[in-house]
Amino acid sequence: MNIPSEFDEIRPYSPEELPQIFEELLSDKSFQEVVKAVIPDVPLEALAHTLKQCKTNLDVQKNIFHGLLHGILKKYSDGFDLDVSALNENDKGYTFISNHRDIVLDSGFLSVGLIDNDFPTTVEIAIGDNLLIYPWIKKLVRVNKAFIVQRALSMRQMLESSARMSRYIHFAVTQKKENIWIAQREGRAKDSNDRTQDSVLKMLAMGGSRDVIDSLKELNIVPLSLSYEFDPCDFLKAQEMQLKRDIEGFKKSQKDDLDNMKAGIFGYKGRIHFQAAQCINDELETLRDLPKTEIFTRVSEIIDKHIHKNYRLFPANYIAYDILNGSKEMTNHYNHEDIAKFNAYLIKKLSLINIENKDEEFLKERILLMYANPVRNHLKALKE
Repeated sequence: MNIPSEFDEIRPYSPEELPQIFEELLSDKSFQEVVKAVIPDVPLEALAHTLKQCKTNLDVQKNIFHGLLHGILKKYSDGFDLDVSALNENDKGYTFISNHRDIVLDSGFLSVGLIDNDFPTTVEIAIGDNLLIYPWIKKLVRVNKAFIVQRALSMRQMLESSARMSRYIHFAVTQKKENIWIAQREGRAKDSNDRTQDSVLKMLAMGGSRDVIDSLKELNIVPLSLSYEFDPCDFLKAQEMQLKRDIEGFKKSQKDDLDNMKAGIFGYKGRIHFQAAQCINDELETLRDLPKTEIFTRVSEIIDKHIHKNYRLFPANYIAYDILNGSKEMTNHYNHEDIAKFNAYLIKKLSLINIENKDEEFLKERILLMYANPVRNHLKALKE
């Protein structure tokens, strides 16, 4: 396929580029060390042989990442499933917009689920360049069907970059017949109070036709709810909240991002469920006569409602909700064993936080909020 050169800097690698990139990755000492740590039972020569058999990015995902991610699920979770029964066609390019819990695994598990549900392809993934800390990471994610979101730019550059990324997303969905995954907001919602940012939708609308509704409909947007029973990064998110509270202008370092990636991949996640809603094209059509400024707010509300309604809630969510509310409203959703398990979990996670002036009460409340907010949003969405 002839891909416009304006996308060369941000798009996933094309099949023709893969052999050279494989060689560069396999000869990179840092990449070799990571391979040894993540898949110690697989010799580098065996990985090289498998990679060189891969003719496309999808081949790489099916032959390497699919098995790797199933291994992570087996070791660090109590099972995963993706429900895409609301989607009528699996060979249509969809734009999955989801809440965001894990830096690496949200899109990874979605791709696994799409393969396991017999979709002909997976998703191309929007990933911020702030996470591409080493050259090998940038290469690996582009092999793994990621396209790059450029972050540290001036206002003018940001506008140009957003317009180009939007044009690329429209090209990927309409011409390449690819699916796209993009988070509903920049970065993860640290308190799990998931809200779609209008700015994400404005970016998506930039690259299509002049009419906002037609531009968004072209992308076949599907709200996707990601539910993890336990968030391995909950203690790191709480820690970051205290540091932001106590230190003016605090910003995460590259090491912090790496710590979050490692904790997310190798931490216990419990049960995991992803739920796709219907494509929202019919709902978008009802907004056609609204002022442009109002459209994005309404679309955000539609996406949020679907995401909130489709959460899979677990005992930990209901227990945290009752603790914060000082109520027993949700007691039919958990038992004494669940309470004991969650209390032990909280103590363990709080013990992992090692910072100056550690504020136990604040940290505990932050973690409880992460588990309670999905219940609050779910109940509200059901009433609407």
